[in-house]
Amino acid sequence: MSAATDTTAPVRRGVRRRSLTRALPVAPAVVLLFLFLAGPIAYCAYIAFTDLQLTGQAHSSFVGLANFRTAFRDEAFLNAVWLTLVFTVLSSLVGQNTLGLALASLMRRASKPVRTLTGGIVITAWVLPEVVAGFLLYAFFRREGTLNAILDWLHLPRQNWLFTLPILAVSFANVWRGTAFSMLVYSAALDDIPKEITEAAEVDGASGPRRLWHITLPMIRRSIGTNLMLNTLQTLSVFGLIWVMTRGGPGNKSQTLPLFMYEQAFQNSMIGYGTAVALLLLLVGSLFALVYLRLLRTEV
Repeated sequence: MSAATDTTAPVRRGVRRRSLTRALPVAPAVVLLFLFLAGPIAYCAYIAFTDLQLTGQAHSSFVGLANFRTAFRDEAFLNAVWLTLVFTVLSSLVGQNTLGLALASLMRRASKPVRTLTGGIVITAWVLPEVVAGFLLYAFFRREGTLNAILDWLHLPRQNWLFTLPILAVSFANVWRGTAFSMLVYSAALDDIPKEITEAAEVDGASGPRRLWHITLPMIRRSIGTNLMLNTLQTLSVFGLIWVMTRGGPGNKSQTLPLFMYEQAFQNSMIGYGTAVALLLLLVGSLFALVYLRLLRTEV
C-alpha cells in the first residue's frame, strides 16, 4: 500500500505542475475578464437590488426585488419589452438574416463588377459609425426626406414615417446597417458547400427552392445558428441608431429596452431601477444565446 502511494504521489504532483504551467498563459486574460466583465456585472447585480439614485440621496438601501416588481407593473416597461421583441424579430431574425442569405446567394452568380459594387455598398453601410448611420436614415425617413421625395416623384402618397411607423423605420435602418455581417458569414458558408452536391441535385432535376431547402440550408445550419445568435445579441443592445432617429418617440412608440433603461437611470436618476431593467435585458439576451447554442449542438 505504501509502495503504491509512493509511486502515485510524484505522478499527481507532475500532473498538477503541468496543469499550472498550461494555465499560466491564460491567467492574465482570466484576471482581466474578472476585473472588466464579471466585476462590473456583479456590481450592477448588487445595484439592481438597491434604491440608488443620482441626485438627492446620501445613502442607498437594499430593497430586494422591489425594482423588478415595479418593472413588471410598469406599462412603459412592458411596452419596451414588446417593442424590443418586434425590433429584434423584424430587423435581425427576418431582415438581416434573410437579406444577408439572399445577397450571398445572388452574389455567387453575379459577375465580378456587380459583386464588387454590391459588396462595397453593403459593407460601407456596416462600417459607418452608428450615429452617422442614424443621421443618414433620419434624413431618409423624415417628412422632407429622400423617401417622400421618391414617393412624390412616383405620384404616391407621402407620410411622416418617423411619426406614423417609427418602429418599422428604425427596424429598416438596422437592417440597412447590419446586413453586411450576415452576407459575409453566409458567403463563407456557401463557399464551403461542395459543388458536386449541388451539381448532382441539378442533374436530378431539383428546382432552386428544393435545393435551397434540402441541401443549402441543412449544410449551413451551424453558420445560420451562429449568425442568428450574434445578430440577435447585437440588435438587443442597439441604442445610438434609435436615439438619433426617434429618441424612442413619438411618445414611446419606438422605445426599446436600452432606451427605457437609459431614461430611467440617467434622465429620471433612478440608477437602481434602470440597472434592474439592464439585468432583465441581459437575461433576455442570455436566453436567446442558450437557445442558439442548444441548436448548434444538435447534429444534422
